[in-house]
Amino acid sequence: MKIVLLKLSGKALSEFTTNHSYIEMMNELKENYDGIIIVHGAGKMITEWSSAMNLASSFVNGHRKTTKDIMDVVSAVQGGLTNSTITSFLHAKGFDATGLNGIDRNLFIADYLDKDLGFVGLPKLNGDITWLKDLIKSGVIPVYSSVCRDVDGNLMNVNADLFAKELAIALSVDTVIFVSDVDAVKIDGLDMSEMTELDVKFGIANGHITDGMIPKLESSVELLNNAVKKVWIGNNPTRLKFKSALLNDMGGTWIVESKRVAI
Repeated sequence: MKIVLLKLSGKALSEFTTNHSYIEMMNELKENYDGIIIVHGAGKMITEWSSAMNLASSFVNGHRKTTKDIMDVVSAVQGGLTNSTITSFLHAKGFDATGLNGIDRNLFIADYLDKDLGFVGLPKLNGDITWLKDLIKSGVIPVYSSVCRDVDGNLMNVNADLFAKELAIALSVDTVIFVSDVDAVKIDGLDMSEMTELDVKFGIANGHITDGMIPKLESSVELLNNAVKKVWIGNNPTRLKFKSALLNDMGGTWIVESKRVAI
């Protein structure tokens, strides 16, 4: 089964339900893949709600320090409002979808990343995933919040990129589309349309790839090493043409096993 995973963050969270081009893209994905799965974050809104509740937001290496009060906000905003909004919108546009999180059906348990970060975890596959494959095969789009639990049942804040990676590996998806606020991977100021694992390793080694792009690209390479065929990073997936023979000239950056791979 050929599955595509769409990871939404940044401005894509608001644009997904307001930009008609996203619905056109979803229809094209439906035509070119056997199944679609969506994973989303809600970082900006969580920060805004936390501020409104006089809860300070602080981050360490991209991870939000998560107290019990902050975890309540994460669960309400990401697992509740954001997830429901995306799922409701898909239904209104004629798609069959269901809202889920990492707790449902006992699929994931999160290990604590660092006790100093509070309720922040790394997702670990725990349950049987056959039911999820069957759900996707039936034409339903799972819409996943990355909220998980620990072994004692405490709610856990899990980075949505990490959650998307683990879910993609578990499902052996074909393509992962990371939608964020970056145009593309840049090397010496130039947007890269396509990169292989060797390109990524060389770029990191020679200092052309730095800062927050390093873990994102290392995760992309890990996906490729776990049966995922293609990974895209960019801010406008609606420009992608999935019936095209080649990956380049579509905006963003494709991380692929080899050059010029057909979609």
